[in-house]
Amino acid sequence: MRSVQPRFSSASASLIRLNLHSKRENLQYYFRAESRQRCPVFRRTKLAVKMAESTVVKSDSRMCSQSGCNGDDGFGSVSSDYAEIIVVRHGETTWNSDGRLQGHLDVELNEVGRQQAAAVADRLSKEPKISAVYSSDLKRAFVTAQTIANSCGVLEVIQDPDLRERNLGDLQGLVLREAATLKPEAYQAFVSGKADKDIPGGGESLDQLYQRCTSSLQKIGRKHKGERVVVVTHGGVLRALYRRAAPKGKPQGKILNTSVNIFHLSDGGEDWVIKVWGDVSHLSETGFLKTAFGGDRTSELSMETKSPNRYSPSRSKSLVELMLSNQSAGRSGSVGAAD
Repeated sequence: MRSVQPRFSSASASLIRLNLHSKRENLQYYFRAESRQRCPVFRRTKLAVKMAESTVVKSDSRMCSQSGCNGDDGFGSVSSDYAEIIVVRHGETTWNSDGRLQGHLDVELNEVGRQQAAAVADRLSKEPKISAVYSSDLKRAFVTAQTIANSCGVLEVIQDPDLRERNLGDLQGLVLREAATLKPEAYQAFVSGKADKDIPGGGESLDQLYQRCTSSLQKIGRKHKGERVVVVTHGGVLRALYRRAAPKGKPQGKILNTSVNIFHLSDGGEDWVIKVWGDVSHLSETGFLKTAFGGDRTSELSMETKSPNRYSPSRSKSLVELMLSNQSAGRSGSVGAAD
């Protein structure tokens, strides 16, 4: 594999270098973290995760890297052979900061979420032309998408209910510590990690979520071959899309609000490649929740006891440890969205 030397914008940034060895790839991750105080309670952080090399294996075992820079492989002109789909998680909501399960409940963006939407919109407006903007029909995603469309000169946002978050049934509106007591059957289904286990109260299984959202993205890919489009959706959907593109892989770290994730779809939408994962370089001013959507039992249960405040530079080691534990966990199924 060709070696690519990373480029950094600031010599003053503190770098943490990790060698993550797998059977197929040797990825190097670079982290830059610095903070600014927003208020007495919440601390936000500037975080840029830079990759040394964009890793793409065109097979079912393909892997990707988490990127915080506009690398040549992720951004630029689009070939007529594929559709470039920029998948963005919605901005922050109050329920995100409370650690409350949203699912299909229509929770709006909070002030920070609106700022995050404006930040990602400004960033995308400075990149190559966007042909269309798609969105989940839930407000937190749709308002984020509208902000992007306005900045990028796209006249309308196409809403698709198949891009919604996972329906969490009886768990919606609860935090997990409440759910374990109030809705024990639904709670057990949620934390089981079984892909075919639906959640009581009209909730979906992970397989049901996977089928509807991957089918939706595949249709978008077929329709927009040779174009760049934006899709605004949710944390659980993003994990399902990752599973489709890299069945033997697992997303690195948390899925952050308004993170940018780029997929290339070709061969009639059948062939998926992840080019960029988890880019939050545009959030240097707004910051993000350290308890962002994680999608596995460990990260979800941690919300029961930890205050979901902003990511702090003093926690940088813990973030690295979390990514390493996610890499080695090797779970066959993953718990669905708290998004």
